[in-house]
Amino acid sequence: MPEVDLGGRVAVVTGASRGIGAAIAERFARAGAAVAVSARTVTPGDSPLPGTIIETVERIRSKGGTAEAVAADMSHPDERERLIAEVEARLGRPDVLVSNAAVTFFAPVAEFSAKRHQLMFEVQVAAPLHLAQLVLPAMRSKGEGWILNISSGAARHPQLPPDPNRPVGGTVYGMCKAALERFTTGLAAEAYFDNVAVNALSPNRVVPTPGTLYHHLVRPDDPDQQVEAPEVMAEAALALCSRPPRELTGRIAYSQDLLDELGTTLVAPR
Repeated sequence: MPEVDLGGRVAVVTGASRGIGAAIAERFARAGAAVAVSARTVTPGDSPLPGTIIETVERIRSKGGTAEAVAADMSHPDERERLIAEVEARLGRPDVLVSNAAVTFFAPVAEFSAKRHQLMFEVQVAAPLHLAQLVLPAMRSKGEGWILNISSGAARHPQLPPDPNRPVGGTVYGMCKAALERFTTGLAAEAYFDNVAVNALSPNRVVPTPGTLYHHLVRPDDPDQQVEAPEVMAEAALALCSRPPRELTGRIAYSQDLLDELGTTLVAPR
């Protein structure tokens, strides 16, 4: 497969201090995009989880890529507005937006606090909507653009009766991702004639990241657990953010399934 060329394009990736977001930022930069790497974590110690936006930018620049670290808290509308304004000032108007940032708590509905629910919804649903509103005018004026929302298989309805051995506590997380996916398809329809692609992407299997390890979604001591490398999500994200917008839009895609459909193989880092 020929290498995808994102030269001349500006991409914004939120939640890019670690895990899937960092992998997507690095993959886009390797394809030639100038990448705005955004998250709350700027320096080690800012978060209990490893990874910072400075470290992601350093890895990109060490391989000859172009990247800028722009710290922003997606739970605050003014921070979202500042993020896009800074990106425009430092790199140019965004061609690509990847909303990956997430704050996640797991607890049964009966025990879920209103504060935590509101925070999750603000970061995982309201922020992607707001960021899309902020970047759409530039995309429309350019005549093309790509918006990608990172989702999860948790958006799917559970099967009943449930597995008694399955952990409970993911209902609110699934609700947020389901709302995100409905927003995605709705915006895809609205933006179709503006030549702006809008898609949602989930992994086929759990991805070992600092976050999934922290929440015990990845079990290192279980040799039978099937996992997916962050690079699979990054390659699928690149496919969704590089094809002609009307060719691939309105999709609720799963990473490996999409790559298989497109006949795309992973491109090893240089």
